[in-house]
Amino acid sequence: MPGINLALGTMFCSRCQEGFEPQDKIVNSNGELWHPDCFVCAQCFRRFPDGVFYEFDGRKYCEHDFHVLFAPCCGKCGEFIVGRVIKAMNASWHPRCFSCNMCDKELADLGFIKNQGRALCHDCNAKVKAEGSGKYICQKCHGIIDDKPLRFRGEVFHPYHFNCSACGIECNSDAREVKSRPGYAANDMNQIYCLRCHDKMGIPICGACRRPIEERVVTALGKHWHVEHFVCAKCEKPFLGHRHYEKKGLAYCETHYHQLFGNLCFICNQVITGDVVTALNKAWCQHHFACSVCDQRLNPKSKFYEFDTKPACKKCYEKFPVELRRRLKKMHEQAARRTVSSPTPNP
Repeated sequence: MPGINLALGTMFCSRCQEGFEPQDKIVNSNGELWHPDCFVCAQCFRRFPDGVFYEFDGRKYCEHDFHVLFAPCCGKCGEFIVGRVIKAMNASWHPRCFSCNMCDKELADLGFIKNQGRALCHDCNAKVKAEGSGKYICQKCHGIIDDKPLRFRGEVFHPYHFNCSACGIECNSDAREVKSRPGYAANDMNQIYCLRCHDKMGIPICGACRRPIEERVVTALGKHWHVEHFVCAKCEKPFLGHRHYEKKGLAYCETHYHQLFGNLCFICNQVITGDVVTALNKAWCQHHFACSVCDQRLNPKSKFYEFDTKPACKKCYEKFPVELRRRLKKMHEQAARRTVSSPTPNP
């Protein structure tokens, strides 16, 4: 039609500057017209895959060439950055790749602090500073705690951030955390109480660490203890349910009680106050030194044999099977030879 022919006569391709025929396809990009074969990458002169292109300084590029020519590489993953670029620490980064060197928290929208060549979030930087000064960092305000901290849910805080759950007064470092109490619902757990309100609850306090005991309790020496804090006064190893010995308000394991205060009877485990019978590398109360088979009392002059680390009188020993006695005799002879052959240390 004449109208169309007239319009085509005023239209020209932006690349080759030639006109269009009525049957030609026309590419329109931001008001500019192109032959399909002329609408190509300014670098490789190929058509744009799926019609996707990038424009820079008035020239159009396919995705590959645009990345190679203009897109920065991420300082962490090494990939091209398309879209938002974070420029920091003398490098470019994807927002997801620019993270704290300690906790891996993304820093793009949080800000960061350069610390010894590392990008750190404000929390981690505060922790590093606190560790250097030997102090704690409050997990609420992230400030340095100059005085004694309050511990709550495994973290440390300035005490003044909390109020007693019972009376409402501002807490100090003596406040106690209650994690579990029989008969209370789950939403009543993990609450902070001032020392006075806590003491009214009847929760036992450990005699060593002065913290509340909310699990297994050891009661000894007139006090309550965490299991791991009830230890020997000499070696400081916890008893963990094993027998302990008390002396002058202190608890001792068997070994150190024996070393410090005297012989312990092999049978009754008590300190021997009278005559001591020494046999088989053990100590015995005189009335407890007896045949382990028939329970007949023995004296130091009585003839006896060792059987299972205990004494057996001659009469009971002779009733043992011949084979058992033969093995026992052989075992004793071997032990005696080892003792004789052992080198004697020089004085």
